[in-house]
Amino acid sequence: MFAAGLMAATVHLGYPGVRAWLPYVVLLPLMAVLIWRAGRAPVRIENGELYVGTAHLPLEHVGTVEVFGAKEKRKVLGPRLDPTAFVLHRGWVGPTVRVEVTDPEDPTPYWVFSTRHPEKVASLLRG
Repeated sequence: MFAAGLMAATVHLGYPGVRAWLPYVVLLPLMAVLIWRAGRAPVRIENGELYVGTAHLPLEHVGTVEVFGAKEKRKVLGPRLDPTAFVLHRGWVGPTVRVEVTDPEDPTPYWVFSTRHPEKVASLLRG
């Protein structure tokens, strides 16, 4: 957002009239939309699969499901994190869910992802 504001201010300094305020109207909302889209990673369960962002895992390969609160997240994402795990972490979303992967063909031991509704996701995966 700051960069878009600077770019608009640069154009504003060089041109009078409509061209002075047009960059603010175009660049600032455009940057806000781009930041919002980049931060989205929907978590959904449909067609027998768990989707986290663009990744998917068949529900038949879901093992143990654990929910961690915002304060426990550091333990999950800290030194005990397996480097081969799938991680989709968004810092502004507090709770995380860890899902064990039981597929013997998959080298990923578990998934860790942020979600605003961890209990709902966990109950759907357990049931």
